[in-house]
Amino acid sequence: MITACLALLSFGAAAQTEVTSYTPGVTADGITYCLPKTALRIVITAEKEVYTPGEFAKYADRYLRLKNVSMTPETHWTIKDIEMCPYGVPDPDKFYSIALKKKTIAPLVSLNKDGILLSINTEKSDEKLPAIPKRIQAPKALNPRDYMNREILAAESNAKIADLTAQEIYDIRESRSALIRGEADNTPKDGEQLKLMLNQLTEQEEALSQLFKGSYSTSTEVFVIHLVPNDWTDKQILFRFSEKLGVVSNDDLAGSPIYISIKNQQRLPQPLPEKEEKGKKWKKKQDEGIHYNVPAPANITIFDNTKSYSSNEISIAQFGYTEMFNNILFDKDATTKVTFFEENGGIEHISNNETEP
Repeated sequence: MITACLALLSFGAAAQTEVTSYTPGVTADGITYCLPKTALRIVITAEKEVYTPGEFAKYADRYLRLKNVSMTPETHWTIKDIEMCPYGVPDPDKFYSIALKKKTIAPLVSLNKDGILLSINTEKSDEKLPAIPKRIQAPKALNPRDYMNREILAAESNAKIADLTAQEIYDIRESRSALIRGEADNTPKDGEQLKLMLNQLTEQEEALSQLFKGSYSTSTEVFVIHLVPNDWTDKQILFRFSEKLGVVSNDDLAGSPIYISIKNQQRLPQPLPEKEEKGKKWKKKQDEGIHYNVPAPANITIFDNTKSYSSNEISIAQFGYTEMFNNILFDKDATTKVTFFEENGGIEHISNNETEP
């Protein structure tokens, strides 16, 4: 957070604080601030499942009676969650400067790191976006050869290795059954020890069985899209999604479209455009106030042809309009305090110390 406080020049009669549109190199002493546009950070969490055929997949039916075992690698993606979060970016058309005239005290002004106005006559810290979820890697795969006995490792052909591995799998199953029934010579009396032995046998069977039936690995991947809405829309492609490739760009026809809609929820009429009611009097007023946004409420939905992934009510700065406070509220001996939403520049809270209990 950048907090700027312009010093008192004189304690004489109150005069107005001049606020004008900002042009680099023109504004003299003062502080420059800007109002935000509303941007959206869209976080897509997707699950990636990869199937790897077993080395002995063609022997799966012969030795283990496993039917319809695929010999083709496959990757399958699924969207698990989509979250959107608004944040503010500087609006290049809304930079202003608070310049001091003589006999004027300027307000305490808090700005964020990008110069966006956060508060007047009070302090406010930058708002941080929620942390982006971390990707979750697939668990380390078991190595079947770590569970093979000497006879299997010494076999000279794949067919022989497959045969011996299948026999080992059956032996493991018999040993586990014997332990469960308490018929094994080495059945432990301690329950925890028995559980450990059973888990080791299950792990060994799973590792060796993967040579026939193949293996699956599952990871969680995270994709981030940043979007600054420019207009209302009922249906615009946000990105494309492929069950084989995951998230792809919105012009990649390998994926099916995921859409975004941004619909106007404004129920009150907005002021007339400047050119219809302004003129010289408006220009004079522009130089006598501190600007803020009145954002427009919007319903934003992310969806495809079958389901909705996310829907939020979000106020959008660039679809609203700009108003201003008369600077007399903030000049000498002022007690008015205002904070603004960082993501849209609208008023968050306004108070006057003289009226507060």
